[in-house]
Amino acid sequence: MNGTGQEQQIQTVCVLIVSMVAIAVALFWLRGVMVPFVFATLIAFGLAPLIDLQVRYLHLPRSVALLATLLASFVILGLVGGLISLSVAQLAARGDIYQEQLGQLLDTGMAALPLERFGVQIEQAVESLSDISLTTVSSMLLTVTRELLGWVSSGLLVMIFVAFMLVGSTGLEMARAGFWGEVQSRIQRYIIVKALVSALTGVLVGLTLVLLGVDLALVFGVFAFLLNFIPSLGSIVATLLPLPVVLVSPDLTPAARVLAIVVPLVIQFIIGNIVDPKLMGKSLDLHPVTLLLALILWGTLWGIVGMFLATPITAILKIIFERMEVTTPFAELLAGRLKSNADSGRETVLKE
Repeated sequence: MNGTGQEQQIQTVCVLIVSMVAIAVALFWLRGVMVPFVFATLIAFGLAPLIDLQVRYLHLPRSVALLATLLASFVILGLVGGLISLSVAQLAARGDIYQEQLGQLLDTGMAALPLERFGVQIEQAVESLSDISLTTVSSMLLTVTRELLGWVSSGLLVMIFVAFMLVGSTGLEMARAGFWGEVQSRIQRYIIVKALVSALTGVLVGLTLVLLGVDLALVFGVFAFLLNFIPSLGSIVATLLPLPVVLVSPDLTPAARVLAIVVPLVIQFIIGNIVDPKLMGKSLDLHPVTLLLALILWGTLWGIVGMFLATPITAILKIIFERMEVTTPFAELLAGRLKSNADSGRETVLKE
Protein backbone atom coordinates (compact mmCIF):
# COMPACT_ATOMS: atom_id res chain seq x y z
CA MET A 1 0.00 0.00 0.00
CA ASN A 2 2.79 2.37 0.89
CA GLY A 3 4.58 1.64 -2.38
CA THR A 4 1.38 2.14 -4.39
CA GLY A 5 0.65 5.39 -2.57
CA GLN A 6 4.15 6.70 -3.24
CA GLU A 7 3.87 5.77 -6.93
CA GLN A 8 0.57 7.60 -7.20
CA GLN A 9 2.05 10.63 -5.49
CA ILE A 10 5.04 10.64 -7.87
CA GLN A 11 2.71 10.34 -10.87
CA THR A 12 0.59 13.20 -9.56
CA VAL A 13 3.63 15.41 -9.07
CA CYS A 14 4.89 14.58 -12.60
CA VAL A 15 1.49 15.41 -14.09
CA LEU A 16 1.48 18.64 -12.10
CA ILE A 17 4.92 19.63 -13.41
CA VAL A 18 3.94 18.87 -17.02
CA SER A 19 0.74 20.86 -16.56
CA MET A 20 2.66 23.82 -15.15
CA VAL A 21 5.03 23.77 -18.14
CA ALA A 22 2.04 23.70 -20.53
CA ILE A 23 0.39 26.56 -18.64
CA ALA A 24 3.65 28.57 -18.81
CA VAL A 25 3.77 28.10 -22.60
CA ALA A 26 0.14 29.17 -22.90
CA LEU A 27 0.74 32.24 -20.71
CA PHE A 28 3.68 33.23 -22.92
CA TRP A 29 1.66 33.02 -26.13
CA LEU A 30 -1.37 34.74 -24.60
CA ARG A 31 0.61 37.47 -22.85
CA GLY A 32 -0.98 40.19 -25.01
CA VAL A 33 -4.34 39.45 -23.38
CA MET A 34 -3.34 37.99 -20.04
CA VAL A 35 -0.99 40.78 -18.95
CA PRO A 36 -3.62 43.57 -19.09
CA PHE A 37 -6.19 41.26 -17.49
CA VAL A 38 -3.96 40.23 -14.56
CA PHE A 39 -2.72 43.79 -14.10
CA ALA A 40 -6.31 45.04 -14.08
CA THR A 41 -7.32 42.40 -11.53
CA LEU A 42 -4.58 43.48 -9.11
CA ILE A 43 -5.38 47.17 -9.59
CA ALA A 44 -9.05 46.41 -8.94
CA PHE A 45 -8.02 44.66 -5.72
CA GLY A 46 -6.15 47.80 -4.70
CA LEU A 47 -8.92 50.26 -5.62
CA ALA A 48 -11.80 48.30 -4.07
CA PRO A 49 -10.90 49.33 -0.48
CA LEU A 50 -10.82 53.00 -1.56
CA ILE A 51 -14.34 52.69 -2.91
CA ASP A 52 -15.48 50.92 0.24
CA LEU A 53 -13.96 53.68 2.42
CA GLN A 54 -15.84 56.36 0.50
CA VAL A 55 -19.09 54.45 0.87
CA ARG A 56 -18.57 53.73 4.55
CA TYR A 57 -17.17 57.01 5.88
CA LEU A 58 -18.24 59.64 3.33
CA HIS A 59 -21.67 57.99 2.87
CA LEU A 60 -21.41 58.31 -0.90
CA PRO A 61 -23.48 56.10 -3.17
CA ARG A 62 -21.37 53.27 -4.48
CA SER A 63 -21.80 54.42 -8.09
CA VAL A 64 -20.51 57.90 -7.20
CA ALA A 65 -17.55 56.49 -5.25
CA LEU A 66 -16.74 54.18 -8.15
CA LEU A 67 -16.90 57.02 -10.67
CA ALA A 68 -14.73 59.29 -8.50
CA THR A 69 -12.10 56.57 -8.06
CA LEU A 70 -11.96 55.78 -11.78
CA LEU A 71 -11.74 59.47 -12.73
CA ALA A 72 -8.91 60.00 -10.25
CA SER A 73 -7.09 56.96 -11.68
CA PHE A 74 -7.41 58.23 -15.26
CA VAL A 75 -6.25 61.72 -14.23
CA ILE A 76 -3.18 60.30 -12.44
CA LEU A 77 -2.35 58.12 -15.45
CA GLY A 78 -2.65 61.13 -17.77
CA LEU A 79 -0.49 63.31 -15.53
CA VAL A 80 2.23 60.65 -15.38
CA GLY A 81 2.19 60.27 -19.17
CA GLY A 82 2.33 64.04 -19.68
CA LEU A 83 5.13 64.42 -17.14
CA ILE A 84 7.24 61.75 -18.82
CA SER A 85 6.67 63.21 -22.30
CA LEU A 86 7.55 66.76 -21.23
CA SER A 87 10.63 65.63 -19.33
CA VAL A 88 11.99 63.54 -22.18
CA ALA A 89 11.35 66.46 -24.57
CA GLN A 90 13.28 68.71 -22.18
CA LEU A 91 16.11 66.19 -22.11
CA ALA A 92 16.22 66.12 -25.91
CA ALA A 93 16.23 69.93 -26.07
CA ARG A 94 19.34 70.04 -23.87
CA GLY A 95 21.09 67.37 -25.90
CA ASP A 96 23.82 69.75 -27.11
CA ILE A 97 24.73 70.73 -23.56
CA TYR A 98 24.83 67.10 -22.42
CA GLN A 99 26.94 66.17 -25.43
CA GLU A 100 29.48 68.88 -24.59
CA GLN A 101 29.58 67.84 -20.94
CA LEU A 102 30.05 64.22 -21.96
CA GLY A 103 33.03 65.21 -24.09
CA GLN A 104 34.60 67.07 -21.17
CA LEU A 105 34.14 64.07 -18.91
CA LEU A 106 35.77 61.83 -21.50
CA ASP A 107 38.73 64.20 -21.83
CA THR A 108 39.20 64.35 -18.06
CA GLY A 109 38.82 60.61 -17.62
CA MET A 110 41.19 59.70 -20.42
CA ALA A 111 43.81 62.16 -19.17
CA ALA A 112 43.67 60.63 -15.70
CA LEU A 113 44.12 57.06 -16.94
CA PRO A 114 47.64 55.75 -17.75
CA LEU A 115 46.61 54.55 -21.20
CA GLU A 116 49.88 55.50 -22.90
CA ARG A 117 51.67 52.77 -20.96
CA PHE A 118 49.50 50.22 -22.79
CA GLY A 119 50.16 51.75 -26.20
CA VAL A 120 46.80 53.51 -26.43
CA GLN A 121 46.77 56.99 -27.96
CA ILE A 122 44.62 59.26 -25.77
CA GLU A 123 43.52 61.52 -28.63
CA GLN A 124 42.36 58.59 -30.76
CA ALA A 125 40.53 57.02 -27.82
CA VAL A 126 38.75 60.28 -27.00
CA GLU A 127 37.85 60.79 -30.65
CA SER A 128 36.46 57.26 -30.89
CA LEU A 129 34.32 57.63 -27.78
CA SER A 130 33.17 61.07 -28.87
CA ASP A 131 31.62 59.47 -31.97
CA ILE A 132 28.48 59.09 -29.86
CA SER A 133 26.71 61.73 -31.88
CA LEU A 134 23.75 63.86 -30.99
CA THR A 135 21.76 61.94 -33.60
CA THR A 136 22.38 58.71 -31.69
CA VAL A 137 21.37 60.31 -28.41
CA SER A 138 18.22 61.77 -30.00
CA SER A 139 17.24 58.41 -31.48
CA MET A 140 17.69 56.77 -28.08
CA LEU A 141 15.50 59.42 -26.48
CA LEU A 142 12.88 58.92 -29.18
CA THR A 143 12.89 55.18 -28.54
CA VAL A 144 12.49 55.71 -24.80
CA THR A 145 9.64 58.17 -25.40
CA ARG A 146 7.79 55.73 -27.65
CA GLU A 147 8.23 52.92 -25.14
CA LEU A 148 6.93 55.01 -22.25
CA LEU A 149 3.99 56.30 -24.25
CA GLY A 150 3.24 52.70 -25.22
CA TRP A 151 3.06 51.87 -21.53
CA VAL A 152 0.66 54.75 -20.98
CA SER A 153 -1.60 53.59 -23.83
CA SER A 154 -1.52 50.06 -22.40
CA GLY A 155 -2.43 51.61 -19.07
CA LEU A 156 -5.61 53.01 -20.66
CA LEU A 157 -6.57 49.49 -21.76
CA VAL A 158 -5.85 48.20 -18.27
CA MET A 159 -8.01 50.91 -16.70
CA ILE A 160 -10.90 49.94 -18.99
CA PHE A 161 -10.58 46.37 -17.66
CA VAL A 162 -10.48 47.77 -14.13
CA ALA A 163 -13.64 49.81 -14.70
CA PHE A 164 -15.59 46.75 -15.85
CA MET A 165 -14.28 44.66 -12.94
CA LEU A 166 -15.21 47.26 -10.34
CA VAL A 167 -18.62 47.84 -11.85
CA GLY A 168 -19.29 44.11 -11.72
CA SER A 169 -18.07 43.68 -8.13
CA THR A 170 -20.31 43.86 -5.07
CA GLY A 171 -17.95 45.99 -2.97
CA LEU A 172 -18.63 45.61 0.73
CA GLU A 173 -20.58 42.42 0.15
CA MET A 174 -17.69 40.53 -1.40
CA ALA A 175 -16.98 37.27 0.37
CA ARG A 176 -14.13 37.35 2.84
CA ALA A 177 -14.09 33.62 3.60
CA GLY A 178 -12.73 30.63 1.74
CA PHE A 179 -10.11 30.56 -0.96
CA TRP A 180 -11.17 33.74 -2.76
CA GLY A 181 -11.45 35.66 0.49
CA GLU A 182 -7.93 34.61 1.51
CA VAL A 183 -6.54 35.61 -1.89
CA GLN A 184 -8.34 38.94 -1.75
CA SER A 185 -7.21 39.81 1.78
CA ARG A 186 -3.55 38.88 1.22
CA ILE A 187 -3.23 40.59 -2.15
CA GLN A 188 -5.06 43.70 -0.98
CA ARG A 189 -2.79 44.01 2.03
CA TYR A 190 0.26 43.58 -0.19
CA ILE A 191 -0.92 46.16 -2.75
CA ILE A 192 -1.93 48.77 -0.16
CA VAL A 193 1.22 48.45 1.95
CA LYS A 194 3.49 48.27 -1.08
CA ALA A 195 1.80 51.27 -2.69
CA LEU A 196 2.26 53.37 0.46
CA VAL A 197 5.90 52.33 0.87
CA SER A 198 6.58 52.91 -2.83
CA ALA A 199 4.90 56.32 -2.69
CA LEU A 200 7.10 57.26 0.26
CA THR A 201 10.17 56.11 -1.66
CA GLY A 202 9.18 58.03 -4.79
CA VAL A 203 8.42 61.24 -2.89
CA LEU A 204 11.69 61.16 -0.95
CA VAL A 205 13.82 60.34 -4.00
CA GLY A 206 12.06 62.88 -6.22
CA LEU A 207 12.22 65.62 -3.57
CA THR A 208 15.91 64.96 -2.99
CA LEU A 209 16.72 65.24 -6.69
CA VAL A 210 14.58 68.37 -7.04
CA LEU A 211 16.40 70.09 -4.17
CA LEU A 212 19.75 69.16 -5.72
CA GLY A 213 18.68 70.57 -9.10
CA VAL A 214 18.84 67.30 -11.08
CA ASP A 215 17.04 67.30 -14.43
CA LEU A 216 14.05 64.94 -14.73
CA ALA A 217 13.88 64.73 -10.93
CA LEU A 218 10.11 64.16 -10.89
CA VAL A 219 10.38 61.43 -13.53
CA PHE A 220 13.03 59.63 -11.51
CA GLY A 221 10.73 59.92 -8.49
CA VAL A 222 7.94 58.27 -10.49
CA PHE A 223 10.33 55.53 -11.58
CA ALA A 224 11.41 55.01 -7.94
CA PHE A 225 7.73 54.56 -7.05
CA LEU A 226 7.05 52.08 -9.86
CA LEU A 227 10.28 50.09 -9.62
CA ASN A 228 9.81 49.59 -5.88
CA PHE A 229 7.16 47.00 -6.79
CA ILE A 230 9.93 44.83 -8.28
CA PRO A 231 11.65 42.95 -5.43
CA SER A 232 15.37 43.64 -4.89
CA LEU A 233 16.21 44.47 -8.50
CA GLY A 234 13.82 47.42 -8.73
CA SER A 235 15.53 49.51 -6.06
CA ILE A 236 18.93 48.94 -7.70
CA VAL A 237 17.66 50.04 -11.11
CA ALA A 238 15.88 53.06 -9.61
CA THR A 239 19.14 54.14 -7.95
CA LEU A 240 21.19 53.77 -11.15
CA LEU A 241 18.69 55.45 -13.50
CA PRO A 242 19.59 59.08 -12.63
CA LEU A 243 23.32 58.36 -12.86
CA PRO A 244 23.84 59.34 -16.56
CA VAL A 245 21.89 62.59 -16.15
CA VAL A 246 23.74 63.40 -12.92
CA LEU A 247 27.12 62.87 -14.57
CA VAL A 248 26.46 64.93 -17.71
CA SER A 249 24.48 67.77 -16.12
CA PRO A 250 26.66 70.91 -16.24
CA ASP A 251 24.69 72.74 -13.54
CA LEU A 252 25.58 70.33 -10.72
CA THR A 253 28.53 70.80 -8.40
CA PRO A 254 30.69 67.79 -7.48
CA ALA A 255 29.07 67.70 -4.01
CA ALA A 256 25.59 67.74 -5.58
CA ARG A 257 26.57 64.86 -7.89
CA VAL A 258 27.71 62.76 -4.95
CA LEU A 259 24.60 63.56 -2.92
CA ALA A 260 22.33 62.79 -5.91
CA ILE A 261 23.74 59.27 -5.91
CA VAL A 262 24.30 58.60 -2.20
CA VAL A 263 21.08 60.02 -0.72
CA PRO A 264 18.66 58.02 -2.97
CA LEU A 265 20.79 54.94 -2.30
CA VAL A 266 20.41 55.44 1.47
CA ILE A 267 16.67 56.05 1.09
CA GLN A 268 16.23 52.86 -0.93
CA PHE A 269 18.31 50.87 1.57
CA ILE A 270 16.45 52.09 4.68
CA ILE A 271 12.97 51.69 3.21
CA GLY A 272 13.74 48.38 1.48
CA ASN A 273 15.48 46.72 4.43
CA ILE A 274 13.82 48.30 7.50
CA VAL A 275 10.49 49.99 6.74
CA ASP A 276 9.13 47.59 4.11
CA PRO A 277 9.81 44.33 6.03
CA LYS A 278 8.26 45.75 9.22
CA LEU A 279 5.08 46.89 7.51
CA MET A 280 4.78 43.88 5.22
CA GLY A 281 5.68 41.30 7.85
CA LYS A 282 5.02 37.74 6.69
CA SER A 283 1.67 38.45 5.04
CA LEU A 284 2.74 36.71 1.82
CA ASP A 285 4.91 34.07 3.54
CA LEU A 286 7.35 33.79 0.62
CA HIS A 287 11.08 33.16 0.90
CA PRO A 288 13.40 35.79 -0.67
CA VAL A 289 14.90 33.14 -2.96
CA THR A 290 11.38 32.26 -4.11
CA LEU A 291 10.73 35.91 -4.96
CA LEU A 292 13.99 36.11 -6.91
CA LEU A 293 13.19 32.98 -8.93
CA ALA A 294 9.64 34.23 -9.51
CA LEU A 295 11.09 37.52 -10.73
CA ILE A 296 13.22 35.66 -13.29
CA LEU A 297 10.39 33.34 -14.37
CA TRP A 298 7.68 35.96 -14.85
CA GLY A 299 10.18 38.40 -16.32
CA THR A 300 11.03 35.77 -18.93
CA LEU A 301 7.36 35.09 -19.69
CA TRP A 302 5.94 38.62 -19.64
CA GLY A 303 8.93 40.98 -19.66
CA ILE A 304 9.15 43.99 -17.35
CA VAL A 305 5.42 43.87 -16.57
CA GLY A 306 5.89 40.27 -15.44
CA MET A 307 8.46 41.48 -12.90
CA PHE A 308 5.86 43.83 -11.43
CA LEU A 309 3.34 40.99 -11.21
CA ALA A 310 5.76 38.30 -9.98
CA THR A 311 5.18 38.72 -6.24
CA PRO A 312 1.35 38.77 -6.14
CA ILE A 313 1.04 35.96 -8.71
CA THR A 314 3.45 33.78 -6.71
CA ALA A 315 1.49 34.53 -3.53
CA ILE A 316 -1.73 33.41 -5.22
CA LEU A 317 -0.04 30.21 -6.44
CA LYS A 318 1.14 29.50 -2.90
CA ILE A 319 -2.43 29.82 -1.59
CA ILE A 320 -3.62 27.42 -4.30
CA PHE A 321 -0.88 24.92 -3.40
CA GLU A 322 -1.85 25.16 0.28
CA ARG A 323 -5.42 24.15 -0.56
CA MET A 324 -4.44 20.81 -2.16
CA GLU A 325 -2.87 18.02 -0.14
CA VAL A 326 -0.66 16.84 -3.01
CA THR A 327 0.84 20.30 -3.60
CA THR A 328 1.23 21.28 0.07
CA PRO A 329 4.97 20.48 -0.02
CA PHE A 330 5.31 22.98 -2.90
CA ALA A 331 3.66 25.65 -0.75
CA GLU A 332 6.06 24.90 2.09
CA LEU A 333 8.96 25.04 -0.37
CA LEU A 334 7.85 28.48 -1.60
CA ALA A 335 7.82 29.64 2.02
CA GLY A 336 11.33 28.28 2.55
CA ARG A 337 10.27 25.55 4.98
CA LEU A 338 11.96 22.28 4.03
CA LYS A 339 11.26 18.99 5.74
CA SER A 340 13.39 15.93 5.27
CA ASN A 341 11.92 12.45 4.78
CA ALA A 342 13.26 11.48 8.19
CA ASP A 343 11.32 14.28 9.85
CA SER A 344 8.17 13.27 7.98
CA GLY A 345 8.68 9.67 9.08
CA ARG A 346 9.05 10.71 12.72
CA GLU A 347 5.83 12.74 12.52
CA THR A 348 4.02 9.72 11.05
CA VAL A 349 5.32 7.41 13.82
CA LEU A 350 4.33 9.87 16.53
CA LYS A 351 0.82 10.17 15.07
CA GLU A 352 0.46 6.38 15.06
